This record gives sequence, C-alpha cells and structure tokens, in this order.
Amino acid sequence: MDKEIMWHNISWEQAIKKYDSDIEQGLTEKQIANQREKFGLNELPKEKPLSNIKIFLDQIKSPLIYVLIVAGMITLFFQLYTDSIVIFAAVFLNTIVGFFQEKKAYQALGALKKVVKTEARVIRDGHEKKIGEEELVPGDIIILSAGNKAPADARIIESHNLKINEAALTGEWLAQEKSPKKLNAETPLADRDNMVYMGTIVENGIGKAIVVETGHNSEMGKIAISVKQTEEQKTPLQKKLSKFSAKIGLIIAVLCIYIFIGGVMEGRDYLEMFTTAVAVAVAAIPEGLPVAMTVILTLGMSRIVQKKGLVRKLISAETLGSTSVIATDKTLTLTEGKMKAKEIVTADSEISIETEDEIELFKRQANKEQILAMKIAVLSNEAFVENPDDFYPVWKIQGNPTDKAFALAGAKLGFEKQKLQKQFPKIDELPFNSENKFLATLHATTDENLLQVLGAPEKILDFSTKIEIKGEQKTLDKKYRQNMKERLKNMTERGERVIAIAYKKIPRLRSCGSFGGQSKLKNEVENLTFVGFIGLKDPIRKEAKNAIQVCRQAGMKPIIVTGDHKLTAKAVALELGFKIKSENIMEGNDLDALSDKEFGLKVKDIQVYARAEPRHKLRIIKAWQDKGEVVAMTGDGINDAPALKKADIGVALGSGTDVAKQVSDLVLLNDNFNIILAAVEEGRAIIDNIRKVITYLLSDSFTETILIGVSIIFCLPMPVLAVQILWVNLIEDGLPGIALAFEKKEKDLMKRKPEKRNISLLTTEMKALIFIIGLITDILLLGLFFWLLKFSGYELPHVQSIIFAALTIDSLFYVFSCKSLRRNIWDINIFSNKLLIFSWAFGVIALVSALYVPALQTLLGTIPLNLFDWELILALGFLNIILIEATKWFFITKARTIENKNQMC
Repeated sequence: MDKEIMWHNISWEQAIKKYDSDIEQGLTEKQIANQREKFGLNELPKEKPLSNIKIFLDQIKSPLIYVLIVAGMITLFFQLYTDSIVIFAAVFLNTIVGFFQEKKAYQALGALKKVVKTEARVIRDGHEKKIGEEELVPGDIIILSAGNKAPADARIIESHNLKINEAALTGEWLAQEKSPKKLNAETPLADRDNMVYMGTIVENGIGKAIVVETGHNSEMGKIAISVKQTEEQKTPLQKKLSKFSAKIGLIIAVLCIYIFIGGVMEGRDYLEMFTTAVAVAVAAIPEGLPVAMTVILTLGMSRIVQKKGLVRKLISAETLGSTSVIATDKTLTLTEGKMKAKEIVTADSEISIETEDEIELFKRQANKEQILAMKIAVLSNEAFVENPDDFYPVWKIQGNPTDKAFALAGAKLGFEKQKLQKQFPKIDELPFNSENKFLATLHATTDENLLQVLGAPEKILDFSTKIEIKGEQKTLDKKYRQNMKERLKNMTERGERVIAIAYKKIPRLRSCGSFGGQSKLKNEVENLTFVGFIGLKDPIRKEAKNAIQVCRQAGMKPIIVTGDHKLTAKAVALELGFKIKSENIMEGNDLDALSDKEFGLKVKDIQVYARAEPRHKLRIIKAWQDKGEVVAMTGDGINDAPALKKADIGVALGSGTDVAKQVSDLVLLNDNFNIILAAVEEGRAIIDNIRKVITYLLSDSFTETILIGVSIIFCLPMPVLAVQILWVNLIEDGLPGIALAFEKKEKDLMKRKPEKRNISLLTTEMKALIFIIGLITDILLLGLFFWLLKFSGYELPHVQSIIFAALTIDSLFYVFSCKSLRRNIWDINIFSNKLLIFSWAFGVIALVSALYVPALQTLLGTIPLNLFDWELILALGFLNIILIEATKWFFITKARTIENKNQMC
C-alpha cells in the first residue's frame, strides 16, 4: 500500500475501497492475516531490549575504569599477579553493583508500561468485538467512544459530536471536534479534523473510522523514530569524570615516565625501575573510587524510587543535584489536572463552591439565580455516570473536563442529573461545536418548553436581551451588560475558564426542537434571559506553592511552559507565588518571531511561556544550556520526546506516553512536582557523598604517591611494597570509602545554590584538603621512615611493616573527618553511620590480620609489630587528625565568612 497517501485528502469511501474493506462487515479473517503479514503488529517502534551483556558492559564505560584496566594489564604483563588480581577484582565489583541497579530500573520501566493493556472496538466478519490494539491492521473498521484511546491512525467515517484530545501528538489541550468531510491536501496535522491518531483520547461523542496506518507508519510511530536522531546530552558528572580521569591519567603518566627515565639515567636496572613506576601508578589510582561512586548512585536511585521517582540511568542520579532551571508544564505537575467548578457569578452576587464548607454554605444560602445556573449546567452537559447506582464519591464519570466538572459539582450540591432528567425530559439538543461556541438543549416542563443554553460568555451575552435578578427578569441594558463584562474580566484574570448560562421559555405550540429540527432550534437561540457565569478551574496541588518556594530557596529557577492561554498561565503563576509582570510572560508566537540571539538576551527574564508547543521547549532548553545552566524539563506527550532527550534531565510524567518515558531520565510515578524537588535533594546528597569519598581516597593516593616518589628521588628503599599499597587502597580504604556512601543528607542541602555546569568535581577546598592531608601525612611518615632506617636498628621489612600500619591507621582515623567537608569532627555525630563504624572495625581487624596471620604475612611481606611500634603509630595517627581538623576549620571559617558577606550584599 502506498504510504504517501494523504488520507485526509480523500473521501472515507475511497479509504475503504483502497483496503477492500466494508463499512458494515469489516475485514474477513483471511484479509486480516494478509494485512498482518504485510504491515506487522500495530505497535510503536520499540527500543531493542537491552541484553544482560550490554547492561554489564555499559558499566565499564567510565574513564576511571579505563585507567584501572590499563594498570591491571601492565601489572599482569610483568607477572605481578597479586596486584593485577586485586585491580581487576575492583573493576568486576564496580560493574556488578552497577549492573544490578540499572537492570532493576530497566525492569521497573518495563513493568510500568505493562500496567494498562489497551483494547479496541472493531467490526470483523460483520460482528463487533474487542481486541488488543496491537492486533489491529489497516482496513479494520473501529468504533470510537468517550473515554477510549484511539488505537491507530484512522479516517473518520461517522461522527456524532465526536471530540478528541490530541495533546499527546500536537500539544493542544482542548479537544478537537471531528468530521468525515474531505480536507485540502495542505491542511496541517493539527487541523485534520477528519482523522484520528494513535494515542489520542476520545473525550466526547461516538464515531466510526477505518484504520489507515498502524505501528511504525502512524504519526506517533514516525515521531518515535525521529527521536533517535536527537543527540543525547552527556550528564555533568560524565563530563566532570572525563576531565577528572584525564587529569589523573596525565599525572600518573608523567610521574611514571619521570621515575622510569630518571632511574635508568642514574644507572638503576630498567626492569626494576619499570616495576617501581608501576608501583607508583598503583599508588596513584584510587581503586575503590569507581565502586564507591556506583554504590552512592545506586543508593540515590533507590531513595528517589521510594519518593515515587524512577531514575532510568545510574549516572543521571547525580545530575539532578546540579539542576539550576526547572521548566515544568502546568497541568498535572503543578495542578491536579482535573477541572472543577469554582464559583457561580450572577448579576448581583457570587458564591464559591470549591471547598466542603462553601458547598454547605451554598445549600443553605444560595439564591434563585445561583440554583438555576447550577441546574442548567447539570441538566445540559453531556457527561454520564457509568455506575449511577453507587454514591457520587465513587462515581466513574465520562465526558469532557468541563462536563465532568459540572456533573461532579451538581452531585455535591444535591443536583443529580438522573433526577433532573426525569423532571425535565430532553426533547432535542444542539451540540457544541467550534463554530457556534455554545450548546443548547430543549426540555419539557409542565406548561411550556425550556431552552437552556451554555457557551462562550461573549456569545451568550450577545444573544441575551434580559437578565435574571432576584427571581425577576429585567432588561439587559448597557449598565447590566457592562457589569457582567467586568465580572467576566475579573474571573478570567483569576485564571478561570468561564461558561455563561442563559435560558428561554418557549410555548409548546411553537414549531421547534423535535418538530422543527436542529436548524430550527438554532434559530431559537436569541432573546435569551441571562442567568450568570460558572467559573471552572484546574486547582493547583496543595503542596505546589511550597514546592516552588523550596525550589527558589535552593537557588533553582522555576519556569512554567504551558499550552494554556496567557491569562490562565499568569493567574496560576501568581497563585504559586511568582512575582511576574507582562514582560515576564512570553507566548509561543512571540518566541517564533525572535532569533536565537534575540531570545538568548531575553530568556533570563521569562518566567512563564503560554501557548507554547513542544517545539518551543527545544529552544528554551538550548537557550538556558548556552548560558551554562543545567536544565530539567517535564513532558508527557510523544512530541515532547526530543525535548526530554535534549534536556540535562528529561522528566516524564507517569501518566504520559511510553515514548516520553523511554527517552527521559526521571519518571514521576504520580505526576507530582514535589518528586522533582525530592530527586534534586537526593542528587545533591549524591554529589556531597561523591566528594567525601573522593577526598578520602585521593588524599590516601596522594600520600602514597608522594611517599614512593620522594623515596626514589632521595635513593631510599621503598617505604611500602606495591602489594601493601593495594591492600590499603582496597581492603583498608575500600569498605570505609563505600561506607561514606551511606552518609545521611546534610541539613542545608536545599539552602545551597546549585553548581554551575563548569564547576570541577574537585573543588578548591577539596584540592587543598587532599594536598594538605597528603602533605602532612607524608611529612610525618617520611620522617618516621627515615628515623627508623637510621636509628631503630630494624631491618627493612620491619620498617616497611610499621609504615604500612601507620598509613592504614592514618586513613582509618581521618575517614571520620570526611563524614562532612562543611563541619568539624566535633560538630558531627561520628557514630551516626553504623556501616562506617563496622567498616572501621573491619579495617582494624584486617590490619591486625595482615601483620599477624602467617598466610597474609607471606602475601604482603609483613612482620609482627611490638608494643613500642604501636604506640608510635597511634601517636602519629592522633597528631595527623589534629592537623587535618585544623586545616578543615580554616576553610570552613573562610567559607562561612564569604557566605555571610554575600547574604549581606
């Protein structure tokens, strides 16, 4: 079948003929089999399932792991088997931890997509039946009804007030009315009213259509394929790790080359010098860092899941902590996504019906006009209750958002539609359409017929010549008309969607309604008696305003990107605490009129984007990223997928499309904006703990490197053996380093400013601490080493054992200093992390075992130490911790002084 057919540009009869289908009989089983063989299942393009091997190998894609692998291969080449086994064990442990966590997230997303199984109503072999939507084929005749999802792209055959919400495809929130009429070839996708598209929602009415495109060939399928062409951004952590690893690799390479060439030039054996250079490399590489980082990210992901957020990729968890701009949609994330009746406004009164207390007040004090307005709204709307025999709190109401709001409000206020219909039977109706902008229903009463009209305020006011005031009809003169327009303006500025209510009494003898047909009924919509307005609103979530405040307190800039009207968007923003003026709001068409350069100059001033389409999101993201900001962007439709992929953190709603979830970094399982903030907080905790681990492990690596390097420069024996260094890095430092991953969040996390994209993983304070800790430790250890060699009378293995033990004790002591880089050890509870206490105890036991267990003595080249040796080592450890805490105190005091100055400014 020709895939280039413009289905909207041919009649539905031609569409049926092209697939040899039948409007009454549908397809036969033989035709269905042929079509399925030709077109396949009606499914969107799927990502190739990730194999276990692929997930496992993805964990190795880290610059730090590359450095470890190279070091392991070099040690293996020179038959340093113990060293190479320990290094490769570190690589394997890291990949195993990362593998299981990402596998878990991948399976969770898969389970999320299987929660809802969509069915389609189809006519086959002359019988109507329900089938799974994936079984549909081109040529199938489908039945569409309110509340269902369109299962494929289809050409409309029949439409009875059929309205479809195409937000998932076009971003347009209001439902589109459908018609079988043939359209011009150049009609844009959003205006093809004779087509329905896969994934869109039927809000109202019923219809019949012929399936014309399925799966990959549907509009949704085409977009899903194009998403793969959008470049995925590297996370800030990936970029920082690349730079960090490159620096470590370069420093190690320079040191090793210097040691090797320098030693050979001094006449030392080249093989001995190469082995020594490898030992320096082993000392410099923090073998436990990749494992610790993976554990930190894994724990962060788990905590975010507990708060109803699913992070799809391990590396993305940290990026959340760097988020500086959150671009969020209004509906569902900030609001409840449910239209509710808020107030009734008449000529001389207004009453709120939003809260339970206001509803009770309405029941006691409502006047005749307010009661009449509510009755008309309930009786004339097209929503229906699937389970009317149940009580209203558990009703399942179907229909468009406005009608559902009227039906629910009526039930709460005591106006049940079923009872009103029995009291005032419907004779005829004129359904709402985009041309008329009103609906009219004709009802029988005891003496006469009653025409009830609901619609756009301006239209209904134009049709009205009278106004109901205190139970009496008065002329709708200029004064009353101006009064109602002022009231309408006030409601609109409050962000309400306003529906006007009017009525007209018609003598039964007059030919209209069922006697004269709909054209005659339309002619009766004049000389109406105006009753009032009903204001509807999508309420903001109770916690949303506080969430926005927390967002700003944390130094992040929240912006709203919505397809809603400018006034609605502004009202919601003001209610949420945004301090905005007209220059802080931009509509989509205004954005289109700006070049990228012009928009870049304005982007920092814009807090709300109204009438925005998904394509605008890409420009907003790029403009902020060009300014060095880390951007989180929410979305739910398939057309949001490119923007979600482009953003540093793509945030998909749990109620959104599968394609949006597949390309996102974070899925909000219950659509709540608060989850983003919780995830940001966890992301910041992740950054904090990564830096604690880096400071701890790198200070040790720096100490070991300088210790060996200085010894070589001064032609001294090796203070510690390469295998002893590996023991310290993995056995002694490894578990405490991982234990730091379990440190609890610091209390000021959400009061700090987010980090800029270009901030190094190693902060100035960290570099100073690593350097000073290493320098202090080296001075003490080198002094001890030199003194022991010259004056103790100990043999070299005994001296090396003491230095090995001193190096271990130092790291076991200052791990408690690394519990917080912002507070001194006397300001924190050193026993708060039980795993750290356990790992400290394990380290002590491991050290004692290394010195006194014969098998480990042979492996590590150690000998037992005496009481004097231990006294010396412990004294050195306490002196070291005092000097380290003094250094920390200096930097903490300096940072607080700068922070106080900034606050004063």
